Amino acid sequence: MEIIRGLTNLRERHRGCVVTIGNFDGVHRGHQAILQQVRDKADALGAPSMLICFEPQPKEYFDVFNAPARLTRFREKVTLLDEHGVDYVLCFKFDEKARSIKADEFVDILVNRIGVRALFVGDDFRFGNDRSGDFDLLRARSETHGFELTNLYTMTYEHIRVSSSRIREALAAGDFDAAEAMLGHPYSIMGKVIYGRQLGRQLGAPTANVQLHRYRAPIDGVYAVEIEGLDQQYYGVANVGVRPTLEEDTPTPILEVNLFDFSRNIYGRTVKTVFRHKVRDEKKFDGLDELKEAIAESVRQARAWFGARDAARDAAREP
Repeated sequence: MEIIRGLTNLRERHRGCVVTIGNFDGVHRGHQAILQQVRDKADALGAPSMLICFEPQPKEYFDVFNAPARLTRFREKVTLLDEHGVDYVLCFKFDEKARSIKADEFVDILVNRIGVRALFVGDDFRFGNDRSGDFDLLRARSETHGFELTNLYTMTYEHIRVSSSRIREALAAGDFDAAEAMLGHPYSIMGKVIYGRQLGRQLGAPTANVQLHRYRAPIDGVYAVEIEGLDQQYYGVANVGVRPTLEEDTPTPILEVNLFDFSRNIYGRTVKTVFRHKVRDEKKFDGLDELKEAIAESVRQARAWFGARDAARDAAREP
């Protein structure tokens, strides 16, 4: 896969694509069904596939504090798109210039800069300045300029409508099985382990910290997790949130993971934290002693949950 940052980096080899447009947050089963249609059409035409998206996402640009929490950061999304066969991701920076593009100017980009051969969008797709462009406009322009246009109807999985908002609801409720069923993969956060305050060592639970930067996760609290990206899979307990007990001046969301039976230095390593079970909500405690006791109890509960789950799995495998 190749990531193309804006129109200035388009090259002749990028022309003639089969295109779809959207946030594709989470790359869930509905998105996967779309990507399968795009790949099938690209294979039939002998053309590459392209997804067009914007960073930041438009809702984040207009109101970053009230925009929906992302299921995947851009890098995580790109990794999933690559797994599902997308050849090119054309990412536009969404700013005042981008929001002022008129609908016909956007169509001109599709036709003359990208050379679109087939386009897949939903019938509720809106584009251009003040969302003035719609599916009917695209249909008229497709007839004029000779590219195929396909309407992407609402996607369902096992008769359930699949959407990023429904997945966020499942995650907020701690229903990771439902979220996984809609995503087509377990919910996870990927990131690089950074240096923290080393406070976890004082509390008897050294942690691997992953900075979320401006990323607001759709979950917060303490979870039983699996860690991937090291020499083997490890179990652990993770906190996602702003650490209210520490009363930091500028609290920013962070992911802290205590890996069970693990003591190696992994600073700088990229790991994937897979969320399996919610232990409790994030809570402010009356001092570090109470926090230490709560961490120990969370570790105990997470170990017990994994023990029960693994025992049930082993029993199911027995003839």
